Amino acid sequence: MLADDGVLFREGLARILPDVGVTVVGQAGDGPALLALLRRDPPDVVVLDLRMPPGFGAEGIETAASVRRSHPGVGVMILSQYVEAHHALRLLTEFEGGVGYLLKDRVSDLASFSTDLQRVARGQTVVDAELVTRLVARRRERDPIDALTERERSVLALMAQGLSNAAVADTLHLALKTVEAHVRSIFVKLGLPPDDREHRRVRAVLTFLRA
Repeated sequence: MLADDGVLFREGLARILPDVGVTVVGQAGDGPALLALLRRDPPDVVVLDLRMPPGFGAEGIETAASVRRSHPGVGVMILSQYVEAHHALRLLTEFEGGVGYLLKDRVSDLASFSTDLQRVARGQTVVDAELVTRLVARRRERDPIDALTERERSVLALMAQGLSNAAVADTLHLALKTVEAHVRSIFVKLGLPPDDREHRRVRAVLTFLRA
C-alpha cells in the first residue's frame, strides 16, 4: 500500500512497481486513509511519505507507529525528499526490524527498490546509504566522550557521582596533581573552555550522562 499526498508521485509509483513484481493493493493521500485501508486488508509492506497532511512534519513516522501497533507484521518503508537524521533515528530505534528509510531519489532504481521492499517485508532493516553517512558523522560530532582515555573516563565517571578531585584521587589511588591534569584534559577534549557564566565541571558531567 502507498501513502503519499503527491498524487503524481503516488500514481506513478503504483503504475511502475508491477513491472518489478510488486503488487500495489491500495493508495492513500494521508495517514488516516491508509490506516482505514489497512483495517480491511493488510498488505506485506506500506510505503509512506515522511511528510504528509495535515502538518507536513513527521506524519509518516506517526502513521508508521500506528501501523506497527495495529499490524505488527506489516513492514514499513518511509520515503523522504531529504535526509533527516533525527526522524530516521527515531524510526530505527523505536522499531525492531521490518522498517526502511530511503530517499525518494532511490525509487528511480526500480530493481533495487523492489529488493529493498522484499527485505522490509521479511523483517529486515533498510537504510539509505546517504543516511548512514550522515548518522556516522553525527555520532562522531556528538560523541566527544570517545576522545577520552580510559583513565579520563574513570575520572569523569567519579565526577558524575559528585566526587571532588581529592576524593577521585583517593578512589583511583592517584596523586591529586595527576587527577587535576586529567580534569584539565577532559575539559579540553570536551570543548569546555573557561567560562564565568557556566560551571565546566557540571557541563562535563552532563556530557558524560548524555553519552
